[in-house]
Amino acid sequence: MKKIAVIGYGVIGKRIADAIVKQNDMTLVGVCDVVSDWRIQNAVNKGYAIYASTPEAEKEMNACGISVKGRIAELLTKVDLVVDCTPKKVAAKNVQAYKERGIKFIVQGGEKHEVTRHSFSAENNYQSALNLDATRVVSCNTTSILRTLTALKKAGLLDYARGTLLRRATDPWESHLGGIMNTMVPEREIPSHQGPDAQSVDPDLNVITSAIKVPQTLSHLHYWNIKMTKAACKEEVLEAFRTSSRIRLIQYDQGLVSNNTIKEMFLDMGRPWGDMYEVALWEDMLKVQGDELFYAYVVDNQAIVIPETIDAIRALTGIEPSAEQSIIRTNKSLGIN
Repeated sequence: MKKIAVIGYGVIGKRIADAIVKQNDMTLVGVCDVVSDWRIQNAVNKGYAIYASTPEAEKEMNACGISVKGRIAELLTKVDLVVDCTPKKVAAKNVQAYKERGIKFIVQGGEKHEVTRHSFSAENNYQSALNLDATRVVSCNTTSILRTLTALKKAGLLDYARGTLLRRATDPWESHLGGIMNTMVPEREIPSHQGPDAQSVDPDLNVITSAIKVPQTLSHLHYWNIKMTKAACKEEVLEAFRTSSRIRLIQYDQGLVSNNTIKEMFLDMGRPWGDMYEVALWEDMLKVQGDELFYAYVVDNQAIVIPETIDAIRALTGIEPSAEQSIIRTNKSLGIN
């Protein structure tokens, strides 16, 4: 049983903590944060050990009646690996403490590749992460790109890929604080950062992305145009996608016509928070014309990296040398069929 700490109990951190608890080869030692509001109160209600990131945070937590086990330095003495889910750029500052203590660590996609010098996607490069000291689980959009393009690449169908991303404006729970309204904001640079980010995992991918921020918060929507290595039929492409257990083929004609209807389906399935760990790819929208392929899918920005992070823990700690077996175990624990 590997001992794991989660630093940062926000949108991603709380989901990773819950996922760790569901595994039979790792244990959650504690969660660490600076807040003392409803977010950390829910962690208390779940029985998680609470640690404070700063002396000021510890004082505030105690004032709110939260039983604090200690500060971050104490937590780090008890664990084999840290999953850092703190806000963008904060994790990069925490890394030095992990290195000084010889603790393995995982950061999320908001950090740069150079922080760990290894970026992770379970179905693509699990083996290269075995027993490393650190890795970065790439962002939600990059994870979806790697899952779909890796499936096509393994089937020998991928020549190059060009994608357009419609990006949610902000996280749903923060939509009252900012975001955009009655406008769309294109990213100035082409390629947008997701294409080069995917190449940090797989340098051989010929992929270019462009991105537009749109006024909604539920998820991201991708449109892809693929030049294949040969003319292929639709069924051959679908078989390639079916090789990934984390791509879920959905039907537009079954009423799944939008991101909100897809979200409702996963809520009805009983997923916590209605989380969609899979890429939801429209099967009946997918088109093949000779050696060209067109498809679209939806990405749950809050959930898709959760199974990847669990697999990354196994790879870095070496408790499961097989990518296939780790993915099977993670999928079973999270209800991914």
